[in-house]
Amino acid sequence: MIEPNAAAELAHTIQMATAPVFLLTGIGAFLNVMVGRLARVVDRARALEMRFTPPGHADHARQVWELRLLDRRMRVVSIAISLCTASAALICGVVAGLFLARLIGIGFSRTMAIIFAIAMMMLIGGLTMFLFEVHLSMKSIKIRHELLERQERRWWQWAADQRVAAAASSGERSDGAAAGSPAISASPPSTR
Repeated sequence: MIEPNAAAELAHTIQMATAPVFLLTGIGAFLNVMVGRLARVVDRARALEMRFTPPGHADHARQVWELRLLDRRMRVVSIAISLCTASAALICGVVAGLFLARLIGIGFSRTMAIIFAIAMMMLIGGLTMFLFEVHLSMKSIKIRHELLERQERRWWQWAADQRVAAAASSGERSDGAAAGSPAISASPPSTR
């Protein structure tokens, strides 16, 4: 029969050791997202390789640029996946170490804390590389402005129009127009 103190100690050990397991669940979900992004990059690179044009073709320079960007994205995502996987492995080691330390009765909590801190730094590195990859992916998706059919107004033009509209609602226009003139009100344009 297990004595009450031993049962309480075991319950406390399980609580301490399972807290990092929730972190492992989050890392697993994040790894799933990164592997999905890597698969999409690989698929895009293969599709581009199938349509690759000879050096004299008009699209050749764009294709070479995009393939180089895809190659860089693959390397960055691979580094992010490696860092997050290593972080998860270290967290697993911390969980196992916490159990062993309690069962054997030795105290190496400082070592476990250092390993956990290293795991967190690796996770931060993986997240940073993922953010860098997202920014790289945005470089390849430049939509030409004329295709968006936007007005050629910038945010400062929109702000000036809003000041005019505010002045019009108070009865005085800053641009010299009559107070009854319709005011311009539109949502701010997106910046490129």
